[in-house]
Amino acid sequence: MNSLTKIFWVILLILPAQHSLAEDLERPNFIYIMADELGYYEPGFMGGSKIKTPHLDQMAREGMRFSQLLAGSSVCAPTRCTLMTGKHSGHASVRKNGGGTPLREDEVTIANLLKKAGYATGGFGEWGCGGRDSTGVPEKHGFDVFYGYYDQVHAHTYYPPYLIRNSKEVPFPSNRGMSNGEEYSQYSIHQAAKEFIKSNASQPFFAYLPYTPPHGLFDIPDSDPAWAIYKDKSWPEQAKKYAAMVTMLDRQVGEILDLLSELKIDEQTLVIFSGDNGGADYFSSKDLPRGFHGANVHPTTGVEFRGKKGNLYEGGLRIPFVARWPGKILPGGISDHLGYFPDVFPTFAELASIEIPEDIDGISFSPTLLGEKWAGHAQSTHAFLYWEIGDWIAIRKDNWRAVKSPRNANWELYDLSVDPSESKNLSDQNWDKLSLLVQLAKQAHKPAEEGSFQSNLLHERDRRAKFGKQDDPNWSTQLNRSRRAMESMPREGLVPTRDLRIKAATSENLENGKSANKAIDGKPETWWHSSFSNGKAMPPHSLTIDLGQERIISGLVYLCRQDRSRNGAVRTYSLETSVNGEDFAGLLHSEFELSTKPQRVPFPPIKTRYVRVICHTDYSGENFAAISEIGFVLAQ
Repeated sequence: MNSLTKIFWVILLILPAQHSLAEDLERPNFIYIMADELGYYEPGFMGGSKIKTPHLDQMAREGMRFSQLLAGSSVCAPTRCTLMTGKHSGHASVRKNGGGTPLREDEVTIANLLKKAGYATGGFGEWGCGGRDSTGVPEKHGFDVFYGYYDQVHAHTYYPPYLIRNSKEVPFPSNRGMSNGEEYSQYSIHQAAKEFIKSNASQPFFAYLPYTPPHGLFDIPDSDPAWAIYKDKSWPEQAKKYAAMVTMLDRQVGEILDLLSELKIDEQTLVIFSGDNGGADYFSSKDLPRGFHGANVHPTTGVEFRGKKGNLYEGGLRIPFVARWPGKILPGGISDHLGYFPDVFPTFAELASIEIPEDIDGISFSPTLLGEKWAGHAQSTHAFLYWEIGDWIAIRKDNWRAVKSPRNANWELYDLSVDPSESKNLSDQNWDKLSLLVQLAKQAHKPAEEGSFQSNLLHERDRRAKFGKQDDPNWSTQLNRSRRAMESMPREGLVPTRDLRIKAATSENLENGKSANKAIDGKPETWWHSSFSNGKAMPPHSLTIDLGQERIISGLVYLCRQDRSRNGAVRTYSLETSVNGEDFAGLLHSEFELSTKPQRVPFPPIKTRYVRVICHTDYSGENFAAISEIGFVLAQ
């Protein structure tokens, strides 16, 4: 062997090999834990101080925290669809949050790919991508087992009469829906998840844990150790319950991590914890207008992310996101890599040495997790990120962000590098940049191709189960019956509907589309409802309505919700008026009848621009408020 040959072989031995992940990593286990509606700044590892999250904080210290790994949508069902399919909401099949919209039968999920590659696959929690007897049930999309709730309405109660396992009911005889019962569903779901991990510890597995807390009705057993931490605090009751649910969830995350250590598989397991969509401004007050726990308010600087769950400003999409994999992910890392839920699909596929489908929108962030040397390639970046939900559209390219909201016909443009609160609309000064983003948004949208139901009987049964009415098929058909005899709102002599705007609302139930603007949209089949899905808002409930300009009005017309339900049907109410929208004066205090017919209430002519309708009691006695339509009579 000559000297040149010797040098050649020495170089080969000392040079780092260019290889794929498959050559160095055994196929890892994947655990994805998702907290429903946990706010960006609420956990301790994100700076929150009110809610105790010691296990999540430890997980962040042992792993990597992502500062801008964003949700796939701002509401439950669509965001889950993007996570499962790797497609953004302009291509995904589930884009609505009305409940039950299914994946198509041929739609591939990350569970499909992992199962085909020999993984055991289990899901435990809230599915949200197709109700029973639909093409979207999880057992048709790669899951060996799914236990929990298929529909998000069902998931609003922690005391359901039953849960679902592979489309079959698992009864809880002592539970009656809502907050009534003895068997707390999250305990059962969490135990099933742990049993799945134990049973599959000797083979590769994917455990998808879309846990419901802290979303839904804010319930936690009095005996839970987390409740003892907060029960005596001088906070609003619901704020204490919410905090206790987060701390309970934190404890359960700790139990999962301890289990991995006991089974000696923690170094073979990538665990990710995240929220599902942006936080809500829960338990807001005059002093804390962005919510008691400040989901979208930086705890130190006070800088806010605009918006919240349900809309597509940053606050609707910012979520806590942390990854842990001992021996693979360096501890204590903080990454500002820009990504979102569609990226999880290709990341898991690459780490499992599975070919990544070409028709997805996500990109793998394994180089960020493990380092580019381990991944064998540099970290790719998105040309843009895209979201749509209802009449909202948002697109982001680097730090430039364009938003189109239902209340503004024009696109807005923001530079997040200097304006993270999206407070300065730069669309007029940067028309070229906005035009590019608008064009990209148009290209990103394709018409939705939803899945279908063979029958919706079981799906509707599950939705009724939230209220303990699963065995009463007539309970859910009241709306369909009433539509045949729906009253209409008179329009002659009223302020035109097109001129009305909602200036403020004390609460609105965005989860099922009962937003404040439904009270002035001119459609009797829709209505505004005070918040109840994420904890019941208490009266008085009010809407402040802008008449568009100063006008002289001499009465109002009220149309009750048209499904003949007493829930929210306003009984006692009062009116206040203001010229400037700040200083209000009382006008009248009265009572509506329980009737679906329009009710006209005259009062002395008054010149005003803003009217506040304050709802004090309702006919159900449940402290709700609902209005199908409200109008104002122009003085003659």
